[in-house]
Amino acid sequence: IESNVIFEGNCKLYNDVSIEPFVLINNSTIKANSQIKSFSSIEESQIGENTFIGPQARIRPESSIGNNCQIGNFVEVKESKLGDGCRVNHMAFIGDSEIEDNVTIGAGVITCNHDGVRTNKTIIKKGAYIGSNVNLIAPITINENAVVGSGSTVNEEVPANKLTIARVRQKVVDSWKGFKK
Repeated sequence: IESNVIFEGNCKLYNDVSIEPFVLINNSTIKANSQIKSFSSIEESQIGENTFIGPQARIRPESSIGNNCQIGNFVEVKESKLGDGCRVNHMAFIGDSEIEDNVTIGAGVITCNHDGVRTNKTIIKKGAYIGSNVNLIAPITINENAVVGSGSTVNEEVPANKLTIARVRQKVVDSWKGFKK
């Protein structure tokens, strides 16, 4: 445990846990051989074995991160359960989600979980791969071994073992005259 680490409430650390500076841990459990990188925050959550979090990640209450997971820098996880072997790359938001084992989530992915009235759930099944900068509009299910292409905005169920791409075709407007001042 390095300098300027704050523990609040009931915290449980298993063997060989490493915690870098400026980390806040509140009412949480961190299992063996896991690493919490600097400037991260873990609140009322469970972190599995051989998992690393951060740097600068935020694990919000009622979250559970499985064993052998990687949660990158600037990732926020809210009220979500991630299975074993999941990877969530940097600058992503995972909210109100159930994510099964061995799922990869690319940089900049957002689970769009609130529709203005209620909070909806995202379900991602085993082995799925979500490309960078994807918007998953809940409620939605991404089925087993599905791949969602980078830059997609997905709002319908994604079939198993298929590649789904949901992008608007790029268009160049030749008649555009520029901004008016």
